[in-house]
Amino acid sequence: MGVKNLWDILESCKKTLPLHHLQNKRVCIDLSCWIVQLHNVNKSHCAMKEKLYLRGLFHRVRALIALNCSVIFVTDGAIPAIKSSTYRRRLNPGNVLTQDEAAIKPSSIRRNTGSEFSRMIKEAKVLGNALGIPCLDGIEEGEAQCALLNSESFCDGCFTSDSDAFLFGARTVYRDMCLGDGGYLVCYEMDDIERKLGLGRNSLITLAVILGGDYSEGVYGIGRESACQIVKSIGDKAVLQWIASEGFSFVKKKKGSKKQTEDDKCNGKENAAEHKNPDGSKYPSQMKSQVLQVLDAYLRPKCHSADSNAVQRILALYPYSRSQLQHICTETFGWPPDKTDEYILPKIAERELRRFANLRSTASQLGVQLPLTEMPIKCPLSRIIKPRKVQGVDCFEVSWEEMDGLETSIVPADLVERACPERILEFQERRAQGKKRNNARSRPRKLEKTQLLGQIDQKLQDLLLEIDRETSTTNDTTSLCGSVSEDDDDIAQIQLVDPGIQSHYTWNSNCVKKGGDFTCGITSCQESSISPVSSEDEVIDLTSPPPLQHASGNSKHLEDNVQCIDLIELSDSDNDMFSPEHARRARELRMFIAGIKNTY
Repeated sequence: MGVKNLWDILESCKKTLPLHHLQNKRVCIDLSCWIVQLHNVNKSHCAMKEKLYLRGLFHRVRALIALNCSVIFVTDGAIPAIKSSTYRRRLNPGNVLTQDEAAIKPSSIRRNTGSEFSRMIKEAKVLGNALGIPCLDGIEEGEAQCALLNSESFCDGCFTSDSDAFLFGARTVYRDMCLGDGGYLVCYEMDDIERKLGLGRNSLITLAVILGGDYSEGVYGIGRESACQIVKSIGDKAVLQWIASEGFSFVKKKKGSKKQTEDDKCNGKENAAEHKNPDGSKYPSQMKSQVLQVLDAYLRPKCHSADSNAVQRILALYPYSRSQLQHICTETFGWPPDKTDEYILPKIAERELRRFANLRSTASQLGVQLPLTEMPIKCPLSRIIKPRKVQGVDCFEVSWEEMDGLETSIVPADLVERACPERILEFQERRAQGKKRNNARSRPRKLEKTQLLGQIDQKLQDLLLEIDRETSTTNDTTSLCGSVSEDDDDIAQIQLVDPGIQSHYTWNSNCVKKGGDFTCGITSCQESSISPVSSEDEVIDLTSPPPLQHASGNSKHLEDNVQCIDLIELSDSDNDMFSPEHARRARELRMFIAGIKNTY
């Protein structure tokens, strides 16, 4: 619990920090507070059976391991004598101590080791031991031991939800921790409290006496606003001496004032439930003694000293036990060994890489610049596989060396850059070489548009020239020029011109139009000089047999130069058809143009 309303007083000093704020730090954890927090998330019977509190503890710890954050568990010892009355009152809220009971000198109370909560603490300690986390069993208050470790600079902060950690001397307190949304911490620092609120450790102890807490019931009728005003008016250096000498005498002065804030009324009612005497002193003879006991409990708590063997033991680094952890997770969570490795091994590997980065950073600060191959400790990262992005953060997928059970995992890019920048250079060189090989295998480089247009024009010209050559070769022997008139269904003339002898022959034919085609039968052939076809040329009906004609003096010449054509079929489709060679050329042209489209 701590001090009543103290978290509300410190609200303006609360900070929310990202989880990576804890990287390369050492923190001590009030284990009782963490178990209570995790247990309060779900108090159902099913949650207890599945041990969700222990699973939550596992995930919290593995997140800290990945950040190379050294963790120390601290547990509560015996209940302090001054807290015994508060402890009994919490167990039996309706009971009120009599004067005789109050006169008996209280003594510390041993905790019930057989309770359900004690069993949960033992399970957490066993899990921590498998993860390589040392545990320090406190003599009395766990938050007091955490505060001592923090004040002596054995750790950078302590996790606890008890506000009286500041009264025991803590400088940095992490009240809560969340793993969602990238992870964050709720942090309070004593420097901020002193600067913003003007309250030091002595002032906070005085507030505990006035407002009440674990060690005192507080003063009736004094709320947090009035208490802060009283403490600030006296000053942090003199406030303890003042409260020790004056006791609660200031209550009468305060009681005579009619003006009272709404906050004081509210807190007065809260305290009134625990006080029968309105002046805050049930037993005036013991009032001063009670104040001195509270001051002594906060200023000199029973803890392991900084030079004790117990404290020195927890400062060492402990390895995690893979086999023990697998066994615990199998028995507790029902996980197979592979699943346990999947959860914890990447975090262990990332922690080792952070330690290697710290080693290189320390060497660099000392002026020692060693290449990666000459480091006294081998780099755990063997090579970078490919870049990744995790929740908007640049990362690398990497492979590990000598990491039993783990081949690859994903780590932040900035960590790799600090630990082994040489691996990044190697990866960039491999990727550049791979791109060169891919470019060599891929299609040719894109050309300029002007060059491409020139290639297209040249290709088309070559195709046209080749078609012209094929056409001229075909026409070396004969050239067919004529027409069939659609107006005359009976007669058509065809002229065959022989360029070799500069003469032409006229065939008269009887043409019959069938559908869209004309079928012509050749009935006569006549040689003449090259001139337009005369209307007087002999016309022979194709339906009658051709008359017998005798060859003249040029008959032999005619025989040698006239080709006999029995039947010619003309159709519209024949005019559109290409030769196989033309089709092949057209196909090449289409492929060439398609390649251009793919390029651009």
